[in-house]
Amino acid sequence: MTQLVLIIVAVSYLLGSIPFGYLLVRIFRGQDVRKTGSGNIGATNVARTGSKRLAIATLLLDALKGYAAVAFAFWLAGAHRFAGQLQTSLYDRNTQTIDSRTVFVLAALAAFVAILGHMFPVWLRFKGGKGVAAAAGAFFALAPRAMLLALVAFAIALALTRYVSLSSIVAAAAFPFFAWWVNPAERTSAPILLFIAASALLIIVRHKDNIRRLLAGTENRFR
Repeated sequence: MTQLVLIIVAVSYLLGSIPFGYLLVRIFRGQDVRKTGSGNIGATNVARTGSKRLAIATLLLDALKGYAAVAFAFWLAGAHRFAGQLQTSLYDRNTQTIDSRTVFVLAALAAFVAILGHMFPVWLRFKGGKGVAAAAGAFFALAPRAMLLALVAFAIALALTRYVSLSSIVAAAAFPFFAWWVNPAERTSAPILLFIAASALLIIVRHKDNIRRLLAGTENRFR
């Protein structure tokens, strides 16, 4: 089990830490996105370099890496579970197996670590993005119905306020509740909800500068 956890943590972090925004702007525009606007490597700041296409590509790729981290955890933990059950059945050994609830705990861990990787990538001296797109992909793989509700909350907040940052905060804050509300019991154990809540809290904390600007009335609105 320890080896399984270490593999999932390592792969999830490495996937999450791929700085797609930085790489795309560097390759296609010859610029360092960290020297533009907020200095963030996410899609919103990539758009400030003047390329909406690169911003969309960054958004999709960041979401994809979060999704891939959780999908890998599901696959690896599921394969480990099946192999353990098969070995126990064939050889009648007391082999340690994992149940389906544990599989979802490991997937939630993968989501949390992938988001951490995006926020603190080793390749950029641990200075990354805010984790919104990576979290969207990871949470969609982990709890798709809850993620759809969070996207609805994001859309409503954006329509009412025109603040992307505030809408992201609202969606992040609402997601743990949605996950608890619509997911079956095996996906809402205390460890799973803890990883989800910790991820949401990290995203909100990473928006601290946006929160200051929102309070001061100087935050830019979406147009």
